[in-house]
Amino acid sequence: MTNTDWKHTLLNQRMLICIFTGFTSGLPLYILISLLPAWLRSEQVDLKSIGLFALIQLPFTWKFIWAPLFDRYTLPMGRRRGWMLATQIALLLTIPLFGSLHPTLDLWAIAYLAAVVAFFSASQDIVLDAYRRELLPDAELGLGNAVHVNAYKIAGLVPGALSLILADHLPWNAVFLITALFMLPGLAMTLLVKEPIIAKGAPKTLREAVVEPFHEFIGRNGLDSALLILAFIFFYKLGDSMATALATPFYLDMGFSKTEIGLVAKNAGLWPSVIGGLLGGVWMVKLGINRALWIFGVVQMVAILGFAWLATVGHSLFWLAVVIGVEAFGVGLGTAAFVAFIAHTTHPLYTATQFALFTSLAAVPRTFANAGTGWLVEWMGWKLFFLFCFVIAIPGMLLLMKVAPWSADRP
Repeated sequence: MTNTDWKHTLLNQRMLICIFTGFTSGLPLYILISLLPAWLRSEQVDLKSIGLFALIQLPFTWKFIWAPLFDRYTLPMGRRRGWMLATQIALLLTIPLFGSLHPTLDLWAIAYLAAVVAFFSASQDIVLDAYRRELLPDAELGLGNAVHVNAYKIAGLVPGALSLILADHLPWNAVFLITALFMLPGLAMTLLVKEPIIAKGAPKTLREAVVEPFHEFIGRNGLDSALLILAFIFFYKLGDSMATALATPFYLDMGFSKTEIGLVAKNAGLWPSVIGGLLGGVWMVKLGINRALWIFGVVQMVAILGFAWLATVGHSLFWLAVVIGVEAFGVGLGTAAFVAFIAHTTHPLYTATQFALFTSLAAVPRTFANAGTGWLVEWMGWKLFFLFCFVIAIPGMLLLMKVAPWSADRP
């Protein structure tokens, strides 16, 4: 592909839409996994309770159950745009409600509200993933998903940086309201874009929407191959998911203030994340998805060791910036290849359900494994915990020999 072709691809309307889908998809999740733990920890909630809050993300694990409804039924604005608008409005209305609660007095109410926000966020992800898969031609899947992942991570700067800085100067109810308003760009995008055209149409019955996606996936390469792919999706990002589950409480325990975390820890990852995401998309075209999964996966694993080093060094703004920058670059690469792999594994006729199934499985570690991270940290200490996360990342790399061999090219 020539430089002119790259410029045209990067600047086309589909890539711009991927920026908006990534940002609006990432914002509510980062509120749950970044802003919420910081809020609870700053109000003296213990690490065990904060770790258990990972269980509120169960909707991200089980979203494939109701995903067929989005494939089968159509709202007035369209099968994709209608559901996108409905979920985005729901998130815009529910996120500010956190500010009306107090962590030490209303912990259970906060947990219930977080579960509701997680449900609407997971539902939005189902439709956004399906919309993006139907929007992008196969030749643009790698780059388009890299742009989406990049914008997804950038969205984390709002609850993970801006909101933390605001929390040092404003009451929490104002912080959650301002954070929720960042859903508006995605809502505007939904109103402006067109509904994607499906060549063979939507499923005619709910049974077809439920059964055929699983039948097609298993029948494509056989049951053994399907199980190996599912196992790979589960394990590939398990290590880095666990390592970052309590990132903000980790920074706080290392003695960094909320403003330092907002200005240094989060922003230090911005440009490495941007570079990693875009380079990941470009390199995938040259390497193929299989080899990208190998190379990017190794970088992703090494990045985990940076947290162990920071736990040894302690309060150092320089090393905080270095460690976060390397982590953002490595995970940006790994996630770009991982999402591209999932997109290529999805059949265009059953986009919402299959994409939801694969991303649900990828969310299992973030939900169940991360729920026990508080206990692991209190038992092992921060340094040994991060070394443990590095070891946990190895099985996902070993599975690449079966699901994405180095010698087998995947465009």
